[in-house]
Amino acid sequence: MSDHVYGSMELTGSSKDGTDQAIRVALAKANELVANINWFEVVSTRGYVHDGDVAYWQVTIKVGYTLGT
Repeated sequence: MSDHVYGSMELTGSSKDGTDQAIRVALAKANELVANINWFEVVSTRGYVHDGDVAYWQVTIKVGYTLGT
């Protein structure tokens, strides 16, 4: 079995369309930045309120990835 090195980063995605889309926005950006993404974990969920209604959902995720082979 090979030794591996793993990395992680936190990102916050936002979307008018809900938490699922906010997560997908953050994962898409993570995929542009690093390769070999293996998992994500939801760290927090919140929203931006405008005129008494939810304007944007904001989801912070931790993304884990393998460095090298």
